Amino acid sequence: MDISTLNFYAIGVSALSSFALGGLWYSPLVFGKAWMKETGITEESAKSKNMARVFGLAFIASLVIAFNLAMFLGSSSTLETGAFYGFLAGFGWVAMCFGINDLFEQRSFKLFAINAGYHTVGFTIMGAILGVWH
Repeated sequence: MDISTLNFYAIGVSALSSFALGGLWYSPLVFGKAWMKETGITEESAKSKNMARVFGLAFIASLVIAFNLAMFLGSSSTLETGAFYGFLAGFGWVAMCFGINDLFEQRSFKLFAINAGYHTVGFTIMGAILGVWH
């Protein structure tokens, strides 16, 4: 894959989509309260962190993920193939890696489902964006 064929706007939008999905997914409106309960994170402990650093590094990680997925998909992908391969990467690789770690760390299935679900949906959306806009 020639890096010069990548659409860096699509990569940026894909990263933003994942970042926005995470904001919604982990908000109190969706899974935020359950996620906090399962992780033991409290409002107070969350506020004590440097959230600019956390969000900044999370966005950089989203950019790396989008770039990597764009490299895997290539320039001949479509909306359908991008979404399908994004789903396979999110569920088959990322979610299953979470599953292995969560089993050994003795974390709950609920936490696995929240985190793995976010990445499965996020990769599917990123794949669709990258597939249709290359």
